[in-house]
Amino acid sequence: MSTASVVIRPARSDDAQAICDIYNEGIEDGDATLETRLRTSDEQRAWLESRSEGHPVVVAERAGPVVGWGSLNRFNPRPAYDHVTEFSVYVARSSRGTGVGRSLLENLVESARVIGYHKMVLAAFDWNTAGVALYKRMGFRQVGIYREQGLLNGRWVDTVIMEKLL
Repeated sequence: MSTASVVIRPARSDDAQAICDIYNEGIEDGDATLETRLRTSDEQRAWLESRSEGHPVVVAERAGPVVGWGSLNRFNPRPAYDHVTEFSVYVARSSRGTGVGRSLLENLVESARVIGYHKMVLAAFDWNTAGVALYKRMGFRQVGIYREQGLLNGRWVDTVIMEKLL
C-alpha cells in the first residue's frame, strides 16, 4: 500500500492512454464491467472530448502517475431522468485496495451534488465484493438485482443495483 496521497483532478486529453489502460484492465479482469472489447487510446480520447460539464471525468494521481479514473454518466436520455446520474470508477490493478477508489468516489459524489443531481445509481457484480463494500460505506444501498443482465465469457451474469440520494 502506497503512503503517498491521492490527488484527484479533471481528466485531460493527454490522460486518454492511462484511462484506456486502466479500463482495459477492468475488462480483462472481468470484475468491473460488462464490456468485452478492449479500447484504444484514440477511442478514449474521443470519449473524453465528447463529455459535457454535467458528465465530468476525473483522474486519480499518486506520486505522479494516473492510478484511477471516474466519471459521471448519463443515466437515461428521457428528461425525467436529468437529475439522476450513473457513475464509473476504475482503479489500476497496482493501486486497488489503497484508497484510490474511495477518493475518486468521494470526488464524484461531491461533484454530483454541485452539478445538481438528486441521485446517483450504479450496477455492480456481486462478486466485486471490495467495490460493493465501498459503495455501502459511502451510503449507497442495494435496491435490486438485474438477473442475467449480460453475457460475459459465455455465461449470464447478474448485476446488483444500488443508489444514493444526494
